[in-house]
Amino acid sequence: MLVKSEAPQKADMEVVLGGDASGGRILKGCELIQSGYVPHALVSGGGSYYGNHESVLAINLAIKKGCPPDFFIPVQFQANSTFEEAQHVIVELRRAHAHKVLIVTSPSHTARAGRIFRRLAPDLEIHTVASRDRKWNQGYWWRTREGRKLWLLETVKSVADSLGF
Repeated sequence: MLVKSEAPQKADMEVVLGGDASGGRILKGCELIQSGYVPHALVSGGGSYYGNHESVLAINLAIKKGCPPDFFIPVQFQANSTFEEAQHVIVELRRAHAHKVLIVTSPSHTARAGRIFRRLAPDLEIHTVASRDRKWNQGYWWRTREGRKLWLLETVKSVADSLGF
């Protein structure tokens, strides 16, 4: 119910979703560009921390890890949910004339993020690709307290989304 990660494939653009303070998502996004799957990544995020938007912080981390800055396009907005984030990002994807899109997010978030993007943009071909997430523990989430909390939160969000909340 939570994980629907696909093998990477060639696409017009990728979206690196916000909500990952560890950097796994942005580094996976860099890896996909370096491997030739996409030319650029829209980097989103829900808000600002200490005066810096989450997308800028993520891009700065990737640059420090050796990723070229021209790989990334920051998309700055305020959002409180994946649904709100998708609404903003879809506008940018259409502006960029992207049709086939990779959504890069944490494993436990792939299924819900994919459903939201497909529901809001049925005209786009959406594929989800999982990044590394230490809390998810390569699928062994129940072995740690943080993993169990992550599973519970994502399960509740998935149920709420399916009920239209």
